[in-house]
Amino acid sequence: MASNSNMPSMAALLGLVAVAGYQNRDKIASFVQGLTGGAAAPSPAAAAIPGGLAGALGGLVSHMQANGAADVAQSWVGTGANQPISGAQLSQVLGPDLVNKISASTGLTPDQIMQQLSAVLPQVVDHMTPQGQMPRA
Repeated sequence: MASNSNMPSMAALLGLVAVAGYQNRDKIASFVQGLTGGAAAPSPAAAAIPGGLAGALGGLVSHMQANGAADVAQSWVGTGANQPISGAQLSQVLGPDLVNKISASTGLTPDQIMQQLSAVLPQVVDHMTPQGQMPRA
């Protein structure tokens, strides 16, 4: 199991993505552009993530790599096709503590969170890692 030092930033990022995916299913690309700030500064939501957006993304990818989803995470960061991940697989990778923390902070059930994250997280990570490069902190 990976260190819990990245848990607050990962929980914040995943909570934002889950809520955005749940509320704006058809507008996830716009959400990600707003989150990353496009050419401008990051959004207030991104600024509220402990450790910053780049740190949260790095923590998420490292956590996935350490918990059996290295190939999936690398496909999202890389320039090729994004491998899918089921809600059950993602729940197992993230672990119950992190899933419950996101649930408590968003008001969504663990099933709703995993359904949304498994659908939109590949797109979010892909968009945040243009040319297969992790953003700089």
